[in-house]
Amino acid sequence: MPVNLALTLGPLQRGRGDPCHQRTSDGALWRASRMDSGAVTYRLTQHGRNEIHSRAWGSGAAEFADQLPRMLCLDEDSSDFRPDHPKIAEAHRRFPDLRMLRTGRVLESLIPAILEQKVHGIAARRSWRELVRRYGEPAPGPAPAGMYIPPTADAWRHIPSWVFHRANVDPQRSKTIVLAARMADRLEEAVDMTREQAQQRLRLVPGIGEWTAAEVGQRALGDSDALSVGDYHLAAIVGWTLAGEPFDDDAMVEYLEPLRPHRYRAIRLLEVSGQAVKPKFGPRTAVTDHSKI
Repeated sequence: MPVNLALTLGPLQRGRGDPCHQRTSDGALWRASRMDSGAVTYRLTQHGRNEIHSRAWGSGAAEFADQLPRMLCLDEDSSDFRPDHPKIAEAHRRFPDLRMLRTGRVLESLIPAILEQKVHGIAARRSWRELVRRYGEPAPGPAPAGMYIPPTADAWRHIPSWVFHRANVDPQRSKTIVLAARMADRLEEAVDMTREQAQQRLRLVPGIGEWTAAEVGQRALGDSDALSVGDYHLAAIVGWTLAGEPFDDDAMVEYLEPLRPHRYRAIRLLEVSGQAVKPKFGPRTAVTDHSKI
C-alpha cells in the first residue's frame, strides 16, 4: 500500500525547530514520543512508494513498532471518497499515497493545539519549544542533537503559572493545559471511541472547543472528517480555492457537507497539492508577547 511518509507525518511537526521532530540530511524522519510503555525515539525512511523502514529506541520501542501500521492508517477504507470538485479530484489522483494519522497519543497532540488557540503560530511554536525543552526529557537512543520527549501529564499539570507566563502562554491557555493534563487518562480513552464520542470526550475540558478537538482528531485519532471550524484562515482559503470567493465558517461547512466523512482529507489534499490559496490583503498579524503583559 503506497504511503508518502513526509506528507503524511507533516502535521505532527510544530514548526521549524520542533524538539520532538527532525528531518536529517539523509532524508530520514525522526520523532520523539511517549508511548504507554515509555519513551521512544523512532527513525523512519521511505524506500519506494510502498516501503517504509523503521528503527526505534527506548522502553516504548516495541509498542511503537506494533502500532506503526495503525499510526499510518494502513487499515482505513477510503473507497467511498470520490470528490466531484476538479481540484480535489486532481489532488487525489496526484497523491493517492497521502494517509491520515492515528498516533494514539491524545495529550501529545492536544497540548500544542491548545498553545495555538487564538495566537500567531510563530508564538505558539516558540512556547512549545521552550516548555518541551524545560519539562521534557532527552530523547533516547542515537537521536539527533536537541531532540526531546514531550513532558508527562504530571509534568504539564505542575508547571507554575509564572513559567507559562514567561513562555508567552496567557492564563486562559495555561489553565486549559493544566485541566487537560489532570484529565489525561480519560482523554486518552478517546482513541477507542467513535468519532462523535471522541469529540465529546475532548470537549469535556473547559477551553477545548470544536477547533482544538478537530486538531487532535487529525493527528491522534485518524479522523478523516475532522474539520477545523474556527480556524483563522481555513474558511477563507477553502472559499477562494474551491469557489473563488471567501467563505466564513458556516459557508465552509455547508460547501463541504457532500464530502463527509472525508472533509479533512480533502483539505489535506488541497494543502499538499499546493492548490490552497488565499489572496493577501494587508500586513501579517502581529505576534503578541503575553510574557510582557
